[in-house]
Amino acid sequence: MEKKKIIAVVCGGDSSEYEVSLRSAHGIESFLDKEIFEVFIIVLTGTKWEAHLTDKKQVPVSREDFSFKVGRRTVRPDFAYITIHGTPGENGILQGYFDLIRLPYSTSGVLIEAMTFNKFTLNQYLKGFGVSVSESLVVRRGNEDLVTDNEIIDHIGLPCFVKPNAGGSSFGVSKVKSLEQLRPAIHLAMEESDEVMVEAFMPGTELTCGLYKVAGKTVIFPVTEVVTHNEFFDYDAKYNGEVDEITPARISDDLRDRVQSLSSAIYDILGCSGIIRIDYIVTKVKDENGRERERINMLEINTTPGMTPTSFIPQQVKAAGLDIKDVLTDIIEDKL
Repeated sequence: MEKKKIIAVVCGGDSSEYEVSLRSAHGIESFLDKEIFEVFIIVLTGTKWEAHLTDKKQVPVSREDFSFKVGRRTVRPDFAYITIHGTPGENGILQGYFDLIRLPYSTSGVLIEAMTFNKFTLNQYLKGFGVSVSESLVVRRGNEDLVTDNEIIDHIGLPCFVKPNAGGSSFGVSKVKSLEQLRPAIHLAMEESDEVMVEAFMPGTELTCGLYKVAGKTVIFPVTEVVTHNEFFDYDAKYNGEVDEITPARISDDLRDRVQSLSSAIYDILGCSGIIRIDYIVTKVKDENGRERERINMLEINTTPGMTPTSFIPQQVKAAGLDIKDVLTDIIEDKL
């Protein structure tokens, strides 16, 4: 019998989404095929790296080769499934470490992770390929006074969103409706990131589409429509059920096909790996003849999407008639 490959599900991290990451890790651990994989959950918090064993014991993980001891046995993973939302797993730092020790992993590489983590940089880059994004600007810590509140509003308009430029999308986000709300919102976002993005509000239908590509195979999941009961898709909407997630989305076949095609193109433009999820707002615009049409605007790309049983990706996998176990096996075996 062939020896099982050892999979480290790597979670934790140093952002406000630490607890969400742990929930995703337990989701992935439950989905993985135990017939062919031996699975361990490894939690990273700052410089504290620990493998959580089944007997609730925690043992330290070596930063030299990512190995750890289980009794007298030394375990060195064959593959790292990264499910850290935020730093260091979603911004290229951990990927660089794994590259150095030659350990294959589930996500895109260093450059793509760093770029997709920095929302403003990603938007400007993809804009050059014709991808529609909202108007935005960045305010950096220490340079907050380089642009006045009035200048920001004149450029971006009201209402607008203020969010951490580098970070997860759940914490530090505000919808600003008046000039007086702008500066407090910037300070709130700076609790999560040294850079803050102020982004124009776009009224429309929010959609999200997950996909992955492995050798000789492209899998684009059904599109999900996101209808939040809050001002926007915030933490409570995401994780406390204050949202309707409709898969497949209530959109035309033509719009669905366009969203899926754009998602596939963005995946290739960036050279992504593993499962990603791209969020969009579809707005109504008029063409040169005055006819109304739908414009697909990219909001952001999530390269380590949530993987709890109720997260978008497992929902979309189920709606596609696929087995999440097979999807994760695809991701892992493509890199081994």
